[in-house]
Amino acid sequence: MQFCRMYTGDDGKSHFEELEQTAASKFFFTSLPAKALVFKNDENGDILGWHNAPRRQWCITLSGSVEIGIGDGTVKRFGPGDVFLAEDVTGQGHTALPKEWVRAFVYL
Repeated sequence: MQFCRMYTGDDGKSHFEELEQTAASKFFFTSLPAKALVFKNDENGDILGWHNAPRRQWCITLSGSVEIGIGDGTVKRFGPGDVFLAEDVTGQGHTALPKEWVRAFVYL
């Protein structure tokens, strides 16, 4: 399982940070407050170009996949069971190329 965070760095570009998947992580074995849970299965063409996360949110891929690209050229592919925390609400943002992507967003 991939477990990472996408955030805006001091350079105004999005970056990935791998997150711990152990009991020592602040995200595991901890109750985290959430505002909403939304399931999506549409192929939204608006996400293909550069865009920011609309809010801080967890994204959990349920089926299909998505390739997320960031400013330094890095592309990560997320498949079923992969999770990322989208926090790049400012700056250049990221691209997303979905392939039958079914996901759950947890708004923070």
